[in-house]
Amino acid sequence: MKIRSPKEPLLAAVQTAAAVVPSRSPKPVLTNIKFEADQHGAVVSATDLEVGIRAAVEGVETLAAGAVLLPSSRLVAILREAAAGTVFEIESDGTAAIVKAPRSEFRLPVEDPLEFPSVAGFPDGPRFELSMPLVHELVRRTVFATDNESSRYALGGVLLELSATGVIAVGTDGRRLAKMEGPCQFHEGSAAEPATVQPIVPARAMQLVERCLGGPDTPVEIAVRGSEILVRTGGTTISARLVEGRFPRWRDVFPERPDAARVQLVAGPLLAAVRQAAIVTSDQSKGVDFSFEPAQLVLSGRSAESGESRVELPIDHAGETVRIKLDPRFMSDFLRVLDGGTTVSVEIADPQSACVCRTDDGYGYVIMPLAAD
Repeated sequence: MKIRSPKEPLLAAVQTAAAVVPSRSPKPVLTNIKFEADQHGAVVSATDLEVGIRAAVEGVETLAAGAVLLPSSRLVAILREAAAGTVFEIESDGTAAIVKAPRSEFRLPVEDPLEFPSVAGFPDGPRFELSMPLVHELVRRTVFATDNESSRYALGGVLLELSATGVIAVGTDGRRLAKMEGPCQFHEGSAAEPATVQPIVPARAMQLVERCLGGPDTPVEIAVRGSEILVRTGGTTISARLVEGRFPRWRDVFPERPDAARVQLVAGPLLAAVRQAAIVTSDQSKGVDFSFEPAQLVLSGRSAESGESRVELPIDHAGETVRIKLDPRFMSDFLRVLDGGTTVSVEIADPQSACVCRTDDGYGYVIMPLAAD
């Protein structure tokens, strides 16, 4: 194999693939990145056996077709330290790989490419297509609510409900739940299949998808094949093994409560008030009391070692006073992923029932209350 490529697209592809390379592995071959080159171009791939990635190298010139494994960390360091605009040549004779620039040359040991696990490319057939901005929000607004430490394994992933009419993403750790929805298109491809799937995608894979997103006009394609999900954005394809287990019945968390108090708040000022009230809280006394009173929201926190706080926020509320105690971290996590000027509808029924927050763009968030003092 022999290729020639400018530094910038080569480094971009290698860094993308390196995101899934394990620092340590019982299979040392996985610490490599695989280069494959033919007359159509070059692709780099990597995997940790749970998540895989294939990234096309733009603007590459293939001088000889073939494949080679290169040590990920050293290759990234070589490319990163080179001057901008440097043109590299990478070639392999089967026993070693030579990475060459006009004023530098590196000879690296290589392993047998046939020992490297296959990394799936994006398949033909049925697929869903989403816009890049929507996928960006789906990830930002749900992944933070998942729980990789939970013994309930399915809580470590994001549920994607994909249909011909739209997509719903849901993340939960059992104490709060985040839901984001939006439109998508379904393409049947060469073989029609039921246009509804509900994979549970590892949170790590969702975060990797967000990192690899292209420009705002670059579509994101999703295909589900058996126990694997594949996501293509631009020249990058990410594959991941789905999370096993049963996801909670999340729709039951959004009950119809016609008698609940509903207050319109602005995300930025509310976040500032929550953070102020939480200053005096502790691990033993981490709750903040939210008191929705006529014309104002009063937030108060207290702990034996740090004292007390009281923060007032003007609101448009003329009903009876409703109180609830919430974990300020959970409310802050929700508000941080919103623009400061976003209007949030907060629904409160009583101190024992969940607090439900909604925005006008399809985002819903539920926080379970803490026991009142």
